[in-house]
Amino acid sequence: MTPQPHGTWPSPITPEALLAGARTLAFPEVFEGRLYWMEGTPEEKGRTTVQDLSLAAGGLIPAPFNVRSRVHEYGGRAFAVIAGRALFVNFQDQRLYAQPLAGGDAVALTADDGARWGECVPDSQGRGLWLVGEREQNGKTDNFLALHPLSEGALEEPEVVASGHDFYASPTPSPDGRCLAYLAWDQGEMPWDGAVLYRQRLTPEGRPEGDPVAVAGGQGTSVFQPGWAPEGALLFMDDRTGWWNLYEQASEGEAPRACLPRAAEFGLPLWQLGMRSWCFIDDQRIACLWFEEGHQELGVFDRRSGALTPLATAFDHFDGLCSDGTQLFTVAGARTTFPTLVALALDGRAEILRESSTLALPEGALAEPEALTFATADGETAHGYFYAPKNASVTAPTAPPPLLVISHGGPTAATSPALNLKVQFWTSRGFAVLDVNYRGSTGYGRSYRDALRGAWGARDVSDCVDGAKALIKAGRVDPQRCAIRGSSAGGLTVLGALAFHDTFRAGTSLYGVTDLEALATDTHKFEARYLDLLVGPLPETRARYRARSPRYHADQITAPVLFLQGLEDRVVPPSQPEAMIAAMTEAGVPSAYLPFPGEQHGFRQAETVRTALLAELSFYGRVFGFTPADPPIDLPFACEERLNTL
Repeated sequence: MTPQPHGTWPSPITPEALLAGARTLAFPEVFEGRLYWMEGTPEEKGRTTVQDLSLAAGGLIPAPFNVRSRVHEYGGRAFAVIAGRALFVNFQDQRLYAQPLAGGDAVALTADDGARWGECVPDSQGRGLWLVGEREQNGKTDNFLALHPLSEGALEEPEVVASGHDFYASPTPSPDGRCLAYLAWDQGEMPWDGAVLYRQRLTPEGRPEGDPVAVAGGQGTSVFQPGWAPEGALLFMDDRTGWWNLYEQASEGEAPRACLPRAAEFGLPLWQLGMRSWCFIDDQRIACLWFEEGHQELGVFDRRSGALTPLATAFDHFDGLCSDGTQLFTVAGARTTFPTLVALALDGRAEILRESSTLALPEGALAEPEALTFATADGETAHGYFYAPKNASVTAPTAPPPLLVISHGGPTAATSPALNLKVQFWTSRGFAVLDVNYRGSTGYGRSYRDALRGAWGARDVSDCVDGAKALIKAGRVDPQRCAIRGSSAGGLTVLGALAFHDTFRAGTSLYGVTDLEALATDTHKFEARYLDLLVGPLPETRARYRARSPRYHADQITAPVLFLQGLEDRVVPPSQPEAMIAAMTEAGVPSAYLPFPGEQHGFRQAETVRTALLAELSFYGRVFGFTPADPPIDLPFACEERLNTL
């Protein structure tokens, strides 16, 4: 067989195949003994519904309703099921609705007054629904906790039970209904940097009684996911030792004790409401997820013996966790299988309940990840997953392949080895891929996460560059055909790598940051002070902001850039890439810009996903001199005449 040049390989992983039957599965939860979850489909422009094992067409929440919260802008779990009604937050107006499961029309439970709602936790005593609320008042955003009584057929204002902090999350009533645990923090810290766990006594009606008592956390200590044992002990994850570990407060007033001390991460960065990494199975056994040396595990912790027993499963990545008392439910992924909602027996046996994709791939189509640890220029180490090109239907040339480095968003997020077709899209066409967990990523302990403090736009950039250099030095990739792509925070990394280093010959920024000071002054409340930690306080460190903002160094970029942007993005508004494009055009640097109406921070619509992928492939073909097998996308370049001279 004649070798086919890298980048030109015909692939079974087309955008259409990638989207065919594709679903997002999130926030599995057991309500009243039955499993429910949130499910989204690109074919419905990213609309999210609530689904159960009846698998009703369109889900339990009919169109045009879209189950999605905008609290803290990133939302999270936005539904609950109580007494035959699915309660949910509708994206368009952010009101709380009730949908009878037996059929009928959804009824609004909150007023159309601009308030936003999220989390949706049923009260243990049937008094209503605990909510995280957000309301614009007098030019500022107020956040609070509230209890909605859920009266039939009545619009009732949820009663505020906690306010005064900038942010709230995780309202969790005790089994006897006498206490409420919750998290709170203020601007200047993110919840993974410092959050306080409060314990609030409640009256029989669910109203606060006395002042809340701080149990754990505070400045420099993060607490994650409080929960109550059946006998009334309060449990939570706390990273006071540098690792998110499980702690228990046996009764009110007692000092919490570490239940499971271990150099492993049992908690997660609280980017979305309702995130879970542990749950009770029964009164003594707890199922938990944890990262150890960057790899995720699932196991059972016995409170009596203190033993933690890993479950032997076919999966190596898990998202969300709940139990009905006999089995576990989670969205699980593996290196060669799509994320799947599964029921897990306590011996690790799995029953597939719902697949995120119906795509059937031919044998030999998938590249498997190789865990990679590499040295950084400043003498430390960083991590990632390397994928060599793979396509069994093609004969590869002997020359090393082009490299695509991926910088994840967050920037506290982390990439995993679970199957990701947006990685396989590239490997099946002849690209090598390095998916980087740069310093700042979750899964390696607090010190690794904190390594990005004051260093965003520097260490993340150098880690991506050093990862590429390690592969170049090993002869595994073509040094003349290295590209970098990243979304959101990763977009800043992309542009910084192009402006301050010469390793990459092309870059793609998806809704990425270009001007740090503009972001600090023109973003939503949740992240309004985030850059104080990642870069430094303003105005004292303004020079540092400018030094790391690619917008002010466009003349140092010598590689073309593709910008992909949602026009309704409030996290990284379109003004960010547009200012960067103007600066690059003035400096004579080629760029192409594709804005997408109706898209926010992250692309959800099928046509957007398709166009964005094919546009990026066409972009690399133009820059690296190959003709993709896929349909081309015509890109409107600025300074196009300079493309052939770079």
